[in-house]
Amino acid sequence: MRVRGSVVVVTGASSGIGRATAEAFARKGCAVVLAARREEALEEVADRCERHRGAQALVVPTDVTDLPAVQELAGRAVERFGRIDAWVNDAAVTVFAPFQEVPMEDFRRVLDVNVMGYVHGARAALDVMREQGWGTLVNVSSVVGALPQPYTHAYGMSKAAIRALGASLRQELWLEGERHIRVCTVLPATVDTPLFDHAANYTGRRPVAMPPVYSPERVARAVVGLVRAPRREAVVGPMGREMLMEARTMPGAAEKLMALQVDRTHLSRREPGPATDGNLHAPAPGEGSVHGGWHGRRRTAVRRLATAALLTGTVMGVGRRLRAR
Repeated sequence: MRVRGSVVVVTGASSGIGRATAEAFARKGCAVVLAARREEALEEVADRCERHRGAQALVVPTDVTDLPAVQELAGRAVERFGRIDAWVNDAAVTVFAPFQEVPMEDFRRVLDVNVMGYVHGARAALDVMREQGWGTLVNVSSVVGALPQPYTHAYGMSKAAIRALGASLRQELWLEGERHIRVCTVLPATVDTPLFDHAANYTGRRPVAMPPVYSPERVARAVVGLVRAPRREAVVGPMGREMLMEARTMPGAAEKLMALQVDRTHLSRREPGPATDGNLHAPAPGEGSVHGGWHGRRRTAVRRLATAALLTGTVMGVGRRLRAR
């Protein structure tokens, strides 16, 4: 599908991947419909989006757990722009805690936002897309949907459910002969977003981004790519692809490795974390941001330079050995 000039709805657009995705589409001259709970943050995103030539932005404050509100979001998009070419479900929250210490209202809230929020988005998007006869739905899941972690049970469950939802919808649309409506799932590895600072937490340790960390812009490029050329799933980050392969080929060992990685690098051993319900029940204050301060873009650049240096050294070494013969 031609991306330039498309009408794209993005939930979770106030920060992180959603915000980066909205700006990525705006750079393509798209009309973006921005949804999240924080109107102030959305207005700032809209201002940034409209700086790009041809881009238009519509702010619709929305709690994705409220089905009528999500349906109104779709209606506002169609009323303003006449159609919806792509819908990106990205709004998400999380809680870190030992399983039996997670407050049940927090557990339910994660599932309500991350699962039912996507269900509401898919319902609203597909209502419009079925009527117009085309469109692409992109659901942002995670590699932890395939290889879950300790202490984030509800988040892992939700991301697995999102992946299953995508597969079920693709099958149903295929059976109904809807060849011009596509459903895609994105599975990022760890991304440099404010999610970890906004998380609910009852572990006593500060959640930090588990390396390797990738940039939100990298995920946004993957989302734009799926709208341009839809496919079932896109994994973002080499580590994500490696994790999925390990989960398929040696699941027991992969689970143990993930447990150790989370304990050693996902929960700080130096910084305590106060008990908090984070942004589960009320949005975080402030204007929001794309990045969380975990330097995903810089770390990616460093990894690429290190890989290039290693390859250069290997090639030079082989060349020296060949000349010595």
